[in-house]
Parts: sequence; structure tokens; C-alpha cells
Amino acid sequence: MVSIRREIQGAIYRAGVFGHRPVVPVEPAALEAAAERRMSPEAWAYVAGGAGQHRTVRANTDAFARHRIVPRMLVDVGERDQSVELLGRTLPSPLLLAPIGVLEMAHPDAEHAVAAAARDLGLPMVISTQGSVPMEETARALGDTPRLYQLYWSNDDTVVDSFVRRAEAIGSDALVVTLDTHLLGWRTRDLDLGYLPFARAEGIAQYTSDPSFRALAEARAQHPSGEPTPRPAVAAVRSLLSIARHYPGKMLDNLRSPVPRAAVETFLDVFSRSTLTWANLAYLRERTSMPIYLKGIQRPDDARLAIEHGVDGIVVSNHGGRQVDNAVASLDALPGVVDAVAGRVPVLFDSGVRSGADAFVALALGARAVLVGRPWVYGLALAGADGVRAVLQHVQAELDLTMGLAGVTSVDEITRDLLVSAP
Repeated sequence: MVSIRREIQGAIYRAGVFGHRPVVPVEPAALEAAAERRMSPEAWAYVAGGAGQHRTVRANTDAFARHRIVPRMLVDVGERDQSVELLGRTLPSPLLLAPIGVLEMAHPDAEHAVAAAARDLGLPMVISTQGSVPMEETARALGDTPRLYQLYWSNDDTVVDSFVRRAEAIGSDALVVTLDTHLLGWRTRDLDLGYLPFARAEGIAQYTSDPSFRALAEARAQHPSGEPTPRPAVAAVRSLLSIARHYPGKMLDNLRSPVPRAAVETFLDVFSRSTLTWANLAYLRERTSMPIYLKGIQRPDDARLAIEHGVDGIVVSNHGGRQVDNAVASLDALPGVVDAVAGRVPVLFDSGVRSGADAFVALALGARAVLVGRPWVYGLALAGADGVRAVLQHVQAELDLTMGLAGVTSVDEITRDLLVSAP
């Protein structure tokens, strides 16, 4: 493991001798700026934006500065190991690719490119319900690499059941139920552009490839008289929405026709459910043997309730600041949740990670593993699979170097006593 991390840094410096720069910028702010220049205004607003005045987005990243690393000296760190035990596997690093939807806005290869990078690195990918590619295609591109499926709980049980069956069929190591998007947050950048990708048939490939959803859409795509839509028009629901994944701009005229519009309107109707309670978890448990992780937990009392209801893992997350403006930073919520869980299930961390040093801090505060999101999307926009791979390698390399410089040789040694609070 240690030689691989050295090679990442060394390879960049050796290439620099011959005038070559890294595939994507290494410095996080430079990476973000380069991606903004490459992406369309709509794509940038959707990926980088947050709720309201973006205070939660800033809070997520600012929170890391309140925890300072205090290195130990004269510790033999000649050999270091990032591996962790999670999902019944030994993973090469405590990093996972967070679920992010509508990847077609960043790069036409979308999940195909992301899965290729995850496969090369052996890092688990959390497949989004709002994917641009059906989960079966993403799973094939992942090969034997671990995968989790992120479930947005639809308000139609047939769609929920179908998604769960498909997630099992592709070999998902866990079901990650996202709790904090039962309503769409007040996303000011998207609103100013009048842009919701799902309304334009972008990012709904899991739905349009799903037999239960298609049955709903076909039932809706009827003439005003109530007579069933002719079969050729029903087939157009599938073909036009498939085309839309690759040519979203050309869908604008098509969406004026009733057939693809029926699929879009059906999606908008069934997307989420705001009536869910803790009791609903029993419904899900009855339908799958997959481990169930809850994503979006921020409160210790919710963490205790999750344990009481038999969940297998928790992801501390505020959806990257995209849902509630002026919410608590995920990093500030992490220690309380970790203490409430008391080691009974794994606690993962999401929201605000931009570097290996950030990952180190989250691990020190008790996270078993860390989800990385926006940075690899920026890499995707800049260089496809190569960009995703490079960004994740940069995070891995900095995490390894931070471990060595802080005086630890394994992830288990990254503990709270290595941190102090900033004045």
C-alpha cells in the first residue's frame, strides 16, 4: 500500500520534469475552478450548488478547520495500511464514491466512466437512484468491485419493491436509504436557471429502465378519451427517454409530446414520500436480506432510533448542503452520532470532504469510512474516467501521507486524541 501512495506523488513530480501536469488539478480550489469552466451553467449549478444561501455547503467545508491534527513524532511509519473492514469485505481504503445523480451533465460516459475508475481502484461505488445509466449497466462496468445501491423511497410501493429486487440482483453489498430528500430543497441556483434535470428526462434512467415504473408511465400515457395509447407510442416512451440520456438538449421538443411527458410526469409523481416514519423500515426489512444503511442522520437521538429499528449502518450526511440551508455541518454532527451508536453498527461520513486530510479528520472523529462526492464529479467533467481515477488517487495519497506524518500506520490508529479544537 505505501509504495502505491508514494508512486502517485512521485509520478506527478517525475512527469513534471518533462513539462507534464497532472491529469486534473490536485489543489481542491483549482480542481473546482477548472470544472466550473468546463461544465455548462446548468450542470455547474446543479452539482456545485446548495440550498438557500449555501450556508450549509460552506459550513460543511469550514468545519474541518475547527479540528487540527497534532502529529506524533518518532513513530515507525515505514509501512502503512489504509485497509478497513466494511460490508463483510476488506476494502483497500476507507473511501467510497458517494451517490451522485445526473452524471450525464458532467460527462457523456456518466456512470460507465465512474464505475471504470472505481473498478481500477477497488473502491466501492454507491449507485444513485437518480442515475444516468441503469444500475445493471453500472454493475457490469464495476465487475467484482463492491457496490451499494442508494434508494430514494418512492411513494409507489411497486417501484420501491422493484428497485430493491434489482439492487439485490446486481449484487449490492448494502441498501443505502437516503432520508433527507423526501422534499426537494430550495436550490436557488437551479431555480434562477429554471432548471430541474428530471423534468427534462435527465437522471431518471433507473426509472425508465424499471418494469414497474414503465407500467405506471404506460398507464398514464393515454389519450384524453381514456383509450390506451397505441403500442408504438408506448415504445416511444422508452426510446425517447433513452435518447434523452445522451442528447438532453434535443429532448426539449420531444417533451412537448404526450408520451415522454407522461414518463417525466410519472417520475415527478412517484419520486419521493414525505409520509415515511420509523415504522416503515419494517416494510423494507421484510423485502430484502441486504444490510440497510440510513443516510442523512444528523442527530444522536435519530441514531439511537435507527439502532432500535435494526439498521445495519448509518451515514452522517446533510446531502452536501443541498437540502436545508443553515443546517448543522455534518462534521459537527459526527461525534455525537458516533457516541450514540457506540460501535454497534458502522458509522460512515458524507458531506464536505475535499481532501485526504479531511478524510483523516472524519476518521479521527469516529467514521468507519468516508464518502467522497463533488471532487470526483469535477474530475469526471474534466477527464472522464481518468479524471475520476486521478481525483480519488490524490485523496488516497494525501490520506496516506497524512497518516505517516501524523505518526499512525493503520486506519484503526486514527483516533480523536490526534485532534485538538482550533481556538
